[in-house]
Amino acid sequence: MLSYQHIYHAGNLADVHKHALLCAMLDYLTRKDKPLSYIETHAGRGLYDLAAPEAVRTGEAAAGIGALEGRLPADHPYRRRLVEIRARFGPTAYPGSPLLAALSLRKGDVMHLAELHPQEYQALSQVMAPFGSHLRPEDGFRAARALVPPTPRRGLMLIDPSFEVKADYAAIPGHLAAIHRKWAVGTLALWYPILPAAPHAPMIAALCESFPDALDHQVRFPPARPGHGLIGSGMFIANPPWGAQDEAARLTALFASLKG
Repeated sequence: MLSYQHIYHAGNLADVHKHALLCAMLDYLTRKDKPLSYIETHAGRGLYDLAAPEAVRTGEAAAGIGALEGRLPADHPYRRRLVEIRARFGPTAYPGSPLLAALSLRKGDVMHLAELHPQEYQALSQVMAPFGSHLRPEDGFRAARALVPPTPRRGLMLIDPSFEVKADYAAIPGHLAAIHRKWAVGTLALWYPILPAAPHAPMIAALCESFPDALDHQVRFPPARPGHGLIGSGMFIANPPWGAQDEAARLTALFASLKG
C-alpha cells in the first residue's frame, strides 16, 4: 500500500473522469449559501509536475488531460481550476483532488484530508498549508469513520484508494455502509479502476444493493500503452448532488470522442 505514488499516473484518463465529476459536484454544492465539509480519505500529495520523469515515462498524462482538456467547455469548473493551478504553480502543474477542492471551496467551508504514505503526506502538508486544511497522517478509512458526522453536516467525501490492496474491493461496501449510518446526508463519492478481470464488479453489486438511488458512472478507454491494465474508470456516488447525472452523461460523450 505504501509503495503507491500517483505521480506516475497524474493527469491520466481516470483522473480526468474523477476530477471533472468532482469539480462539477463541488461547483453545485458551493452555489448554496450554506457551509459544507469536504473529506478525502486518500489525498496523495495534492500537486504534480507533468514534466517530471515519472509522469513522462508512463505517457498517461499525454493520453489523458493532454488529449481531453481541449474538448472540455472553456467554462467547465474543472478546466477553470486547471487554469488557476497553472497560473499559480507553472505550466506543467497538475492538481490532485485536494487542490481542486481547496480552490472550489469558500470561506466557512471545512476540509479534512487523510494520507498514510509519509512522503506523500509531507508533500501534501506543504501544498495545502495556505488553505487551512485539517490533515491526518493515517489510514483513510479509519479517518473517515472518525470524522463523520462532520461539522458542517452538509458535504462530500471522496474515497479514492489505489486498490493495490486487493482486500479493499471486499471491504469497501462495509466502510461506506458504516459511514452512511453516521452521516446519512453526506455525498459519498468512490472512485474505482476498471481492469480486464473486473474485480470491481462484486463490490459495485453490493454497493448498488445498499444504495439503490446512487449514481454509478463508468467510462471505458484504450490502455495508455501496450500491456497497461487500466481500461476504464468508475465513480460510485451515493446521495449525488443535483446535476451529477447530467455531468456524467456529458463525460460519457467526451470519452466516446476518444474513439473518433
